[in-house]
Amino acid sequence: MSGICSSFSPSEEEIGAADLQDTNTNQRKPAGWKAMPFVLGNETFERLASFGLMANFMVYLQSEYHMNQVKAATLLNTWSAASNFAPVIGAYVSDAFIGKFWTIAFGSFSSLLGMIIMTLTALLPQLRPPPCTHEGQLHGQCVGHNKAQLGILIASLCWLSIGTGGIKPCSIPFSVDQFDLTTEEGRKGNNSFYNLYYTTQTIVLLITQTVVVYIQNDISWALGFGIPALCMLFAIVLFFVGTKVYIYIKPEGSVFAAVAQVFVAAYKKRQLNLPADEVDGQFYNPPFSRSLLPELHLTRQYSCLNKAALIVGDEVKQDGLCENPWRLCSGQQVENVKCLINIIPIWLTSVLGFLAMNQQGTFTVAQALKMDLQFGPSIKIPAGSVGVITLIAIAIWLPFYDRVVVAALEKVTKQEGGITLLQRIGIGNLFSILTMLVSGFIETERRLSALSHGGTDGIAPMTVMWLTPQLILIGFSEIFSIVGLIEFYNKQFPEHMRSIGNSLIYLTFSFASYASSIVISVVHDVSARHGSNWLSDDINTSKLDYFYFLIAGISSLNFLFFLFCARRYHYRSSVKLM
Repeated sequence: MSGICSSFSPSEEEIGAADLQDTNTNQRKPAGWKAMPFVLGNETFERLASFGLMANFMVYLQSEYHMNQVKAATLLNTWSAASNFAPVIGAYVSDAFIGKFWTIAFGSFSSLLGMIIMTLTALLPQLRPPPCTHEGQLHGQCVGHNKAQLGILIASLCWLSIGTGGIKPCSIPFSVDQFDLTTEEGRKGNNSFYNLYYTTQTIVLLITQTVVVYIQNDISWALGFGIPALCMLFAIVLFFVGTKVYIYIKPEGSVFAAVAQVFVAAYKKRQLNLPADEVDGQFYNPPFSRSLLPELHLTRQYSCLNKAALIVGDEVKQDGLCENPWRLCSGQQVENVKCLINIIPIWLTSVLGFLAMNQQGTFTVAQALKMDLQFGPSIKIPAGSVGVITLIAIAIWLPFYDRVVVAALEKVTKQEGGITLLQRIGIGNLFSILTMLVSGFIETERRLSALSHGGTDGIAPMTVMWLTPQLILIGFSEIFSIVGLIEFYNKQFPEHMRSIGNSLIYLTFSFASYASSIVISVVHDVSARHGSNWLSDDINTSKLDYFYFLIAGISSLNFLFFLFCARRYHYRSSVKLM
């Protein structure tokens, strides 16, 4: 199909990176797992670099740049917001203009540049404020940063955000491109990839929150930043080593224009009646030229949009191309738009579904600070490191689930993957509800213990390991919901919008953070006006358990809405054919 007719129209994969813009035929068979050492290796080292750089960044801003907590948090939140939005832009550029390979490559070099600048701020004294004692920091007597020093720091963060925008939305879709989804072997490899991807990410997080943070705090900030920069350099080298193995999919123009074309063409033909039965020649359905992906046939779902593919008069030229893409669209293009319509409600439910996860990085740490952090006779657990329990649970359970549980379920359900994608996401939502309920009960016990038996410091005579159940449960929630959503977006989005689909994960995180902030603000204001602040500065006089139960209630209502949407969702190619 011609690119002028449809930005969704199927294209041929290219032979190599050097031929990305010129190749019209693809002779290479997808390498599958043979390409993963290069692709997944690049992703692993990139994540080790980015997570390692940011794992302790709040401490770096306060200790080395002498920023107060509010200013440091504001800078960090601003950078986080930009980094979560950047993948949407990177996804559009990838799918519409330069392709996934070059988007990842550009993003990798941008990240490397940002990391080098960040390392230099720790290595060169003139790039940061003069040193200051701990007492000077407590009394606000330290010399602050000047505009040039802050500008260099912000420049490094900008390059890192650009790098995030290039790498994160394209890394998973580019990996999926390496599997032949028309074969059983390719589909099984693709299914296992998502679990392996999240497992490696969890292991990387464990390393960064322990080893890298230790180096930064106790040895040297320059070394702690330099190691992630070297990892990023190694990731780039590994990525380019595999260029002769990769499958490359050519971008085909604006995907948003293709969506608009379907609605415009259907509107222009709104007065026409659809035929009762499909007859050859009535619908525009040129041959599907891409052999590595399943073809979508025109279905009865949202049948009003099928009018966009209804041929009227001489809308098809003698060479088989459409005369005007704003009056006639292919059946494949129409079905791709239907996929987008189906996905939007599921995406909306995932925003509130992540509310429980948002609480684990804030209030769980506040709980840990008021509990006995001693582990054994000589080990004291940092309150901010209790989240490692979640990572350990994910690292242990996810490979077991992929290799043992899925195989057992497939024998029972005869379903590829054991359960459907939406069932997996739904189980994750149930675990998030259970997490909040358990968190509420544990907090009730902790607060009662602190008020009745605690010392003057307000610390409850309860070991911090009491938080283990809720931390393990939230890990299960991540395994099912986040990994499920990643797989859902990459399998259900049209092929030429996979990068945009993958970027929805980061938009979900961003919107979930905003939703969490709104809920916290409303609860804080309303409960304070009624004389019993649920979220006061003193956690022992707060009603944090009530807040957890409220989140469980909101998540339960969201789960009912999810069930409503899931029951009406039609998987690609699963609707009755016309």
